[in-house]
Amino acid sequence: MKKKLVSNHYIQASLHGALKQGFDPQPLLERAAVPVELMHKPRARITEVQLANLIRAVWRVTGDEFMGLTKRPCKNGVFALMMESLFQLKTLGAMLQQSVRFYNAVQSEANFAIRIDGDSVNIDITLVRPELDPDHLLQEFLLLMWQRFSSWLINSQLAIQATRFNYPAPAHHEEYTPMFGEQLLFDQPTAGFMFSSKLLASPRVRDPMELDSFLRQSPLEVLRRVGDNNSLSIQVQRLILNKGLEQAPTLEEIACCLHMTSRTLRRKLKDEGSSYQQIKDRVRCDTAIRLLTEESLTVAETSELIGFTEQAAFCRAFKGWTGVAPSAYQATKI
Repeated sequence: MKKKLVSNHYIQASLHGALKQGFDPQPLLERAAVPVELMHKPRARITEVQLANLIRAVWRVTGDEFMGLTKRPCKNGVFALMMESLFQLKTLGAMLQQSVRFYNAVQSEANFAIRIDGDSVNIDITLVRPELDPDHLLQEFLLLMWQRFSSWLINSQLAIQATRFNYPAPAHHEEYTPMFGEQLLFDQPTAGFMFSSKLLASPRVRDPMELDSFLRQSPLEVLRRVGDNNSLSIQVQRLILNKGLEQAPTLEEIACCLHMTSRTLRRKLKDEGSSYQQIKDRVRCDTAIRLLTEESLTVAETSELIGFTEQAAFCRAFKGWTGVAPSAYQATKI
């Protein structure tokens, strides 16, 4: 499975609580194999594995599964205990009810609720002190956690009808669709997500023997992206990858593949807050990082494979995309 790339925003957000408690960020970043210089590079991108390792490092030093983003900590191991308590139950609905009761009983920093509105189920998550989570990392992580472990328990992708956020769309909102799906609602009274009430009867498929593996992979299992996003931007990205980056397709060629005019494609991408050039640059950037860090290719080899005829031009573009030179990534192997 190819590793996905996420924004520098999550470096800063993950470290916020630990920094507030006086911890040195350098050993945390080193433990996660994140180049230290990326901490202050807004355009930098890291893999989901690096982000998972960074969150795990913060859990370890703070002793807090809430990452220092609440008034009182939630001790390490609470999530594991909650998961273990579910295996006496047989359906998704019963397991969700139990998980809500469990978390509301063992901590007082976040309120969890499950409610049925007609044909839909709403899971609500409300932080008691949201100002302590200024980047919304904890709230978003909790939303992902409930979505991912629900899918894992029934061994099927939970069809989320909508994910709600009780704040405006942030600058890095393009990161949300791959994580939470296409139906994103910002500026809502509460944060949470909604799915069909028919899914409550879904039987538990996983057994306790599989739980150890899930927990060992946490938080990576929580951070893994939703794989069925079919927005136009994702379709364009797939076509660019399929046709290859050594001679990347033009906007007109992509529009032809999608059976629309280039003008229509440009307009529809703009409606999604994107553009063909932005998508192509993102694909080139993510591919270059993978080649440099996972395949151990040289800068020259990477430059050629993603379609640059001159290495110097690639280095300038890469620094523009990420904020650092390609050499900063060559030593990052995870």
